[in-house]
Amino acid sequence: MIGEEILNAGGQTQKSEVSAVELSKQLQKLMLKIEGSFITNEGRAVDYNALKDSALFKEYVEGTQALKTVNLESLDGAEKIAFFLNIYNSLTIHGLAMCKSGLPNSVLEIKSFWRKTSYDIGGQKFSLDDIEHGILRGNRPHPADGKSLFTEDDSRLEFTVKEVDPRIHFALVCGAKSCPAIRVFSGENLERGLDAAAKNFCSQEVQVDNNKVTLSRIFLWYKTDFGSTERECLSWISHHLGKDEQQKLNSLLEVADSDSSINITYSEYNWNLNGSKL
Repeated sequence: MIGEEILNAGGQTQKSEVSAVELSKQLQKLMLKIEGSFITNEGRAVDYNALKDSALFKEYVEGTQALKTVNLESLDGAEKIAFFLNIYNSLTIHGLAMCKSGLPNSVLEIKSFWRKTSYDIGGQKFSLDDIEHGILRGNRPHPADGKSLFTEDDSRLEFTVKEVDPRIHFALVCGAKSCPAIRVFSGENLERGLDAAAKNFCSQEVQVDNNKVTLSRIFLWYKTDFGSTERECLSWISHHLGKDEQQKLNSLLEVADSDSSINITYSEYNWNLNGSKL
């Protein structure tokens, strides 16, 4: 699959501690350049083959060495979320670009991709799963097995998000075509960026037709992040829809006497790789 599970292992480690805020900004600038050169279709497709041979990618890979001595404790709430969102998406792109046997048709073909693909961050291993479910979802159970990733004695627990923001699900890109668009976040633009990501995703992945609502499977897999009932989930969604769809969904919620009276279906998730050729 990948030469090293920890993709920034080896190489030269900086002796001095690195500011997470400054490093995040440096990596953001690189990712914005990569986004402009190798990411198309409004953030939904990546030219991995062209990317992996580019000087920009080499510069990015070299930059990940600094992650090993980064001080995560220096990040405030918004900065921490932005940092890990950017790192997750960068790590996904890095991992796929480094596939030794060539790009797969689907990210599902890469065994344990999300569990194994990792960076050394501040001297600790963070996999894609660790970042998504351990950090950004506040160590809530993984939907696949219902278990939390970090145990009580795991030192990474101190970096978990205390209040989970469901909008992160529209900012994380796992490498599949049905994933949200790739964006670059900062602590300063986090609120605006997450709101735009949620509205953009919901406008494309939510359809309301009479008493039938069709949703992305993200709302099924992570339904507890959006509310304790289907009605609460739909109410959350309505706040992130365009005016017409919002009106239709709110009207449906007003007349529905129970969750069961609303017909909810979930569209098939397209796991094909979000790759492209420019």
